[in-house]
Amino acid sequence: MFEGLTERLSGVFDRLSGRGVLGEKDIDEALREVRVALLEADVALPVVKDFIAKAKESATGEAVIRSIRPADQVVKIVYDGLVEMLGGEEAEGLKLALNPPSIILMAGLQGSGKTTTAAKLALRLTRTDRKKVLMASLDTRRPAAMEQLATLGKQIEVDTLPIVAGQSAVDIARRALQAAKLSGYDVLILDTAGRTTLDEQMMAEAAQIAQIAVPTETLLVADSLTGQDAVRTAKAFHERLPLTGLVLTRADGDGRGGAALSMRAVTGLPIKFLGAGEKVEALDVFDARRVAGRILGQGDVVALVEKAAADLDQAKAEAMAKKLAKGQFDLEMMADQLAQMERMGGMEGLMGMLPGVQKMKKQIAESGLNDKSIGRQRAIIGSMTKAERRKPDLLQASRKRRIAAGAGVDVAEVNRLLKQHRQMADAMKMMTRNGGAGLAKMAGMLGGGGMNRLKNLGGGKMPEPDAKELEQLQQKLQGLGGGAPNPGGLPGLGGPALPPGFNPFKK
Repeated sequence: MFEGLTERLSGVFDRLSGRGVLGEKDIDEALREVRVALLEADVALPVVKDFIAKAKESATGEAVIRSIRPADQVVKIVYDGLVEMLGGEEAEGLKLALNPPSIILMAGLQGSGKTTTAAKLALRLTRTDRKKVLMASLDTRRPAAMEQLATLGKQIEVDTLPIVAGQSAVDIARRALQAAKLSGYDVLILDTAGRTTLDEQMMAEAAQIAQIAVPTETLLVADSLTGQDAVRTAKAFHERLPLTGLVLTRADGDGRGGAALSMRAVTGLPIKFLGAGEKVEALDVFDARRVAGRILGQGDVVALVEKAAADLDQAKAEAMAKKLAKGQFDLEMMADQLAQMERMGGMEGLMGMLPGVQKMKKQIAESGLNDKSIGRQRAIIGSMTKAERRKPDLLQASRKRRIAAGAGVDVAEVNRLLKQHRQMADAMKMMTRNGGAGLAKMAGMLGGGGMNRLKNLGGGKMPEPDAKELEQLQQKLQGLGGGAPNPGGLPGLGGPALPPGFNPFKK
């Protein structure tokens, strides 16, 4: 998400960084390009006008003209403007009722991903917040809508209201409320019916259900790929329903991000979650600071660490830590790391969270380092015997040919994988000799010199963890195996330091 905007803004700021002092003409030129970048990202025109007006007011003061690094100050002003546009400093999570059950009403057009989002939200409430959740489908019109929710419920091990044929949506809502109260559920999620377009009948039904259920949260699920249509949909729903927040789906497929940037400013409603994939785990809490940091190419290391902690297999991590303490790193361990990377969103998902990666896009593309290459690497390791995975020295020419044939690749790819493994194993041995360096060294991982430099310029909080967030992350990281190597030696994943001269982009 925001790929095009990030690229354009990076170009603007790169040109500014070469200048010692910025005059009013330089600032006007930069903000003009920022304006074009926002419009190309499909941000609503009134939102862009307001953003540029505020940015210009902040950027033409004496502090900017005379500052030592005025270019950095302009970046900071744009960052502050993006945070304000996206909803402010504090992320707005779900507000649950003091007396359960909390009712969450899901609304939206057909095809926006409403039912899947209901299941994603239920999974998050169950795993993260330890809540007992009941889901109920009120969609009596779309074929198999109720069965879809029931199937998703089984998949994520969350209860769903039994289906009774012939009941109206209002009757199902009443039955769901009674069941949630009698069975002691903490949260009831009501998945309402949608249409392909806005119509009076759908709105009236949703409004009637809202009156009966009196939801704690009424969330509009909107497809970010529809751009400004999503903004218009949100305004129409908000006029008839007491919406409390927004969920944007298919954020991983939206390279522009105009809907997200316009939603808060146009509707006044907070964006609470982003759906970034088809998997039921792919629902992220929306945080304006982190999103603004990613737009400006600063990555989101905090989210990266949280994903690592959430997807970690504790038993495997502990077993791996023991091996690593002895300087051992075999191909089975490498395969586990590649699998971990795929669970965390693959190469593209992780790269988007790492600072400065946007500027390396061309180099990464030319290297062939992508999700397909990771899949091939896993296939190569999977074609080996257990003995070969544990002792790569056994792999002579005939064995390599057999493995390549089994994985459907060339022998050259097998050799590249083995070379990469050797470099990672050497790095691990080097760490062991030097006494080790675990994930708990937060300063090195959460540093980011550019971000620290910008923070010192004042004018707002940058998207790096504060003391409370840092403490929470350190607690999570204690269970990560104390220095498990990262997939491919990527920075920020707690992996071993790369050996001198190592370049992961060289074949």
